[in-house]
Formats: sequence, structure tokens, C-alpha cells
Amino acid sequence: MSAPATSAAPFLTTWFGILDSDDAYRILDLISEDFSFSILFSTGGDAGTDFHGGRAEMEGYLAQREVGVRTHHLLTASTVGRDELYLGEVRRSGAPEATFVASARLDDAGRVRRLLIGRSPAVLFT
Repeated sequence: MSAPATSAAPFLTTWFGILDSDDAYRILDLISEDFSFSILFSTGGDAGTDFHGGRAEMEGYLAQREVGVRTHHLLTASTVGRDELYLGEVRRSGAPEATFVASARLDDAGRVRRLLIGRSPAVLFT
């Protein structure tokens, strides 16, 4: 399955594109002064981690990631006002590994204020 030609969630599409690049730290330029986030990261079974906080914690999250191994692929997305929703698939070396959902609320300048991401290998949409 390939991603749609256009995205209804342009901010999150850009976010994941940068996250998958060799310079993922550029996402820090996209966050607002009052940014807060939570990434609920499940690897299956009872294993899971909740990465959460503000800018400093996002920097910590970026530092612990496996660079160049996992990529994010859009399945469907939508935007309502300043809110974006994104359903995607994480692939490891091209093979589906997990499904994730992301929601973002943007500020008036188009930067992300709130980010919530949930990821699980328990349900694949493909």
C-alpha cells in the first residue's frame, strides 16, 4: 500500500519526514515555546514507554532513537482548524512493524503546541 498523493495533515507529514531524515533534530524548530508532548511507545505485550514533557524531554527522545532504521508512512490523515490527526505505519527496513496515531494542535504561527502519539505492533492496518 502506498501513501496518498497529498496529505490532509501537512504539518505532521512534514514532522515525520524530518524525523525520518538524517537531521531529525530539525523538528525542534517546529515546536512552540509552550510545547508539551507524550509518545506512548509499545513494543508489544506489556512492554511500553511513555516519553513525555517539553522541549528538553523531546531532545532526550530524539537522542535515544534508532536513526535510519524505522520510517513513518502515512495511511490516512485529516485536519480540522489547528488540529491534525495522522494514522500511519512504522516500518523497520521496509517491513511493517507497528501502527501509530498522532494528533497535533498548532499555534497561530503554525508550530506545534501539543503532540500526542500512540504506537503499537498489536494492530496493523495493512
